[in-house]
Order: sequence, then C-alpha cells, then structure tokens
Amino acid sequence: MEPVIVLIPALNPLPTIIEFVEKLEKLAIEKIIIINDGSDEKYKKTFETLHNKGHVVLTHEQNFGKGRAIKTGLHYLLNSSFHSKGIVTVGAHGQHSVLDVEQIIMSTKIFSDGIILGVREFKNSDYSVLHQLQNRANSMLFELFFHKRLLDIQTGLRYIPRQHLAWLYQVKGETFNFDTNMLVEAIQRNAQLYEVPIGHAKLRKNSVIYYDEVIHPAKILQQLCASFRGNNARP
Repeated sequence: MEPVIVLIPALNPLPTIIEFVEKLEKLAIEKIIIINDGSDEKYKKTFETLHNKGHVVLTHEQNFGKGRAIKTGLHYLLNSSFHSKGIVTVGAHGQHSVLDVEQIIMSTKIFSDGIILGVREFKNSDYSVLHQLQNRANSMLFELFFHKRLLDIQTGLRYIPRQHLAWLYQVKGETFNFDTNMLVEAIQRNAQLYEVPIGHAKLRKNSVIYYDEVIHPAKILQQLCASFRGNNARP
C-alpha cells in the first residue's frame, strides 16, 4: 500500500503521545510530522524525545491554533520532495486510536480520489446527551447553509489526497474554524467527501485543549454565517 504522511498538531500533549507515535510507525506511514503549537516549557522534553526518535517536529513560539499548526505542516510538505499519496491529520490527546488511524489509511484504497472523514460515535459515556445534541445541531446547520449532509463536521481525523494540499494551505482559519472552512472549500471545488465510521469519540477532561471537541452550535452558526458570506462574495 502506498504510504501516507501523518500531521499531528499538538498543544501541551499528554506523555502518551510518544507511545502513540511509536505504534503509528508500524502502519503504512512514510513520515510523522508533529507541530508544537506553542506548548508550555515543561513539554519541551516530550517534543525533544519525538525529534530524537527521527520524527519531524515543527515549533511555534506561541499558540496560534489548530488551523495554523496544520498549515505549518502543509508549508513544510509543499516545500519538500515528499511522494506520499496524501496526509492524515491526527489528534495529539488520545482522541484517536491507532486502529482509527489504520482504518482511515485502509480506506484510502477505496476512496483514493477524495477527502475521508473519520466519523466519531458519540453515543457513549464520554459525551453527555448535550454534547450529542450539539454535534447533531452542528451537522444540521452545516446542511442548511451548504446543502451537504455530514455527520461529524469537526472530526480531526481526516485524509486529504496530495492533489488537494495546495488549495488546502490557502483555506482561511487559524483555529477550530479551519476544519469547517476546509469542508466548505471542498464543496465549492466539487471535491469528493467520504465518511468512514471510527471508534468511540473520546473526551479527555484532563487535557488543556481539545482540538476537535464538540463546539457549541452558537459558535458554529457564527462561523458558518461568515463562511457563507465569504463564498457568496466570490466573483
């Protein structure tokens, strides 16, 4: 199987990220790139360990947000001679298991022409009924604005083929809004979007940040309005 490149945006990651990355190495992965998005000084050793194990570690001197971290990884790749068929974005806080990542990579054999979204299962004890309703409301709002039904518009586990990386780098959004704007741009470009069920969604309450948590529908509504106006303003 043709390998992929994994991008992991990380802010104050748990120590388990080292073991997690070691397990990812056994999959069909050409390179693992970790973006230190302005983590506290006490996490420096964790990133040094990852670097010493041969992984690429890119560092922001301050926290800019998930969107900017992914763009930093993309800028690195677009200016390198990588040959992988695409990238997979993965969470740094245990949101995704190795099996989840493997499932997405395996799915690229079938859905090689489009973007693959790892759809999380919210019906478990990690998420309250309120969180489940918020996720459903966010999906409904997205469908209302952009006439495309997606079950999990905020999942951080995504595969993007190499041919989409140049425009992906230009997508607006420095924080969580990058995830949604990316889907909007894909729809505008008629890029294929595929949804693949993955394991249970996980909420790490002891994490400092959840890069792909369920965002309140009010924030999503504000963001979708901005995206809708931006797309309608195009010539």
